[in-house]
Amino acid sequence: MSSPLIARSTSALQQVGRIFALGLDVVRLTFKRPFQFRELIEQLWFIASVSILPAALVSIAFGAVISLQLGSLLRQLGANGFAGAVSVLANVQQASPIICALLIAGAGGTAVCADLGARTIREEIDAMEVLGISPIQRLVVPRVLAAAIVAVLLNGLITFVGVAGGYFYNVVLQNGTPGAYLAGFSALAQPADLVIGAIKALFFGIAAGVVASYRGLNPAPGPKGVGDAVNQSVVISFVLVYLINVVLTTVYLTLVPAKGS
Repeated sequence: MSSPLIARSTSALQQVGRIFALGLDVVRLTFKRPFQFRELIEQLWFIASVSILPAALVSIAFGAVISLQLGSLLRQLGANGFAGAVSVLANVQQASPIICALLIAGAGGTAVCADLGARTIREEIDAMEVLGISPIQRLVVPRVLAAAIVAVLLNGLITFVGVAGGYFYNVVLQNGTPGAYLAGFSALAQPADLVIGAIKALFFGIAAGVVASYRGLNPAPGPKGVGDAVNQSVVISFVLVYLINVVLTTVYLTLVPAKGS
């Protein structure tokens, strides 16, 4: 009874190890010449084009929900003056990087996985290896770097739209005071909050790119295998993103004291 469970656990650990090994190969080959600038530019444009509009729309909704919920809670506690600080910090530190990661993994990552998976089942990857061309350097490195760069830039857009949406909902719909909203934010926020948001987005983009590339390079045979690999890449990326978020948030709160403490 326990043998299948042990086998599945061993297989899962092997998959995790191979994903980390691929990530290390990406880091190593990033600095090896020749660098694929053209492929990087194409992937940057593609991932950005499929992610920008959904990111803006989703960030508006997230900003509204955070502002409405926190505004209602703070009114019950008699702390209306901190509505701006709490809603903006929630957007900057947590919501924006998470939204960015989910969109990069769900939109860009699925396309990357499907592209590499199709190349794999058509034996293009094997042909490149026979010719002495590293598929990781030629195909994976530009895609992972593109996902990371777009994630950081997209995080800035999502942060701006989310904060603007939170301001609108808090000030206009909840009859908040613009001065109190901005004063509360400046009282508790600090530049490190923006930095940790960008760092989270960077790590999330790298993780989504590596996972999508790994599943694309290792699909089951046939078109169905590619489809299954795409689904698995999204699920694995989501789980990995939340684990990374817990680690980075814990490290940040430990190393960077809260403003005014």
